[in-house]
Amino acid sequence: MKVEVLNTGSELLLGNVVNTHLAYFGQQLFPLGLRIERQTTVPDGDAIRGALVESFPRCDVLLVTGGLGPTTDDITREITAELLGLPLTERPEVMAAIHRRLERRGIPFRERMGRQAMAPEGAVVLPNENGTAPGLYLPARQTGATTTPHLFLLPGPPRELRPMFEASVLPILNSIPGLIDPSTECRIYHVVGMGESAVEEVIGLELNARGDLEVGYCARPNEVDFRLIGPPAILDEVEPSVLSALGPHIVSQSGRNLEEVVIELLRAQRATVATAESCTGGLVASRLTDVSGSSEVFLEGMVTYSNAAKTRTLGVPADLIAANGAVSEPVARAMAEGARERANTRFALSLTGVAGPTGGTPEKPVGTVFIALAEEGQPTVCLHEKFPTDRETFKRLASQTALDLLRRRLLKDQSVS
Repeated sequence: MKVEVLNTGSELLLGNVVNTHLAYFGQQLFPLGLRIERQTTVPDGDAIRGALVESFPRCDVLLVTGGLGPTTDDITREITAELLGLPLTERPEVMAAIHRRLERRGIPFRERMGRQAMAPEGAVVLPNENGTAPGLYLPARQTGATTTPHLFLLPGPPRELRPMFEASVLPILNSIPGLIDPSTECRIYHVVGMGESAVEEVIGLELNARGDLEVGYCARPNEVDFRLIGPPAILDEVEPSVLSALGPHIVSQSGRNLEEVVIELLRAQRATVATAESCTGGLVASRLTDVSGSSEVFLEGMVTYSNAAKTRTLGVPADLIAANGAVSEPVARAMAEGARERANTRFALSLTGVAGPTGGTPEKPVGTVFIALAEEGQPTVCLHEKFPTDRETFKRLASQTALDLLRRRLLKDQSVS
């Protein structure tokens, strides 16, 4: 079955709003055996008409986002009804829901808001619990010489679209005879510390030769999502070799990112951690605290950007900094140990480096970073890495390496226990 997405809205093409709908739809549809074949984005206005006309004969399901609101540029509903030859009629239950929502929020009703209660004849109204514009579903139908697809008109804001999609669209899709094919599964192995070419060399080339699997990669700084798509029985057959080849580089197989896995391991071991950051400016702490439940295990984050702060906050001796430089292994070790002692945690991570583009020297060029991990009762370890890239990517790579260092220590401790 062919699925297409049509996103409407000039703000998407102007770059004022980031379009996140495709990724969300893809993740929601794949478990049903449905894959998106094409995405089209058009501005508000008559371009919507042309895009609908082009999409109708190509697909079996068409997901349209945006253009259902009360303003003059919201014309998706009207254009769709016109193309299908269906009259628009007011739905009293929708109008009542609009009034109730406005009253709860203390917003006066304006005449143009009533447009949102109009629906093409025969359309199924998809309730919107987070806004005033409902969605609409129009089953596939024969219109002249053209068979139109199953058509879903959905609001543009993700906070409205996503709950509606899960509550209303997915059940409808599951009820359409012959649409769903769950015989294909996607497994994603989140790999850290290897590039995509290295992953392919280790495992991908052999799997590509099989012909009964789809192999794919999605690379980001210091991490790769290695993707296998195929029948579950085939995936079960090849998975042991994947796990063996990639080993501890695999962070998760369930979509969890590195910081989520680290927090989970810390919680499982009832261990705590603190951070002392210079060149990453608090990014490691930010990533850890992005995870719900991190307050149980992440106790303190210290951003000690200046030499004086390293001494004042972490107790790093000033003469140690003077003798070795702030970007050095001895200082990184002292930062981690000072953070652990002051926060009274089991673990502490520290990072000190040269993010660039200025500040490098022949001995310590831009991209140099020292990452230390202190643990109660254990020797402090320190990594010396070089990430000669732009400032933002440097910070991401450094934070990624630090979190992976802690993850591997936690896995080692887990296996010992």
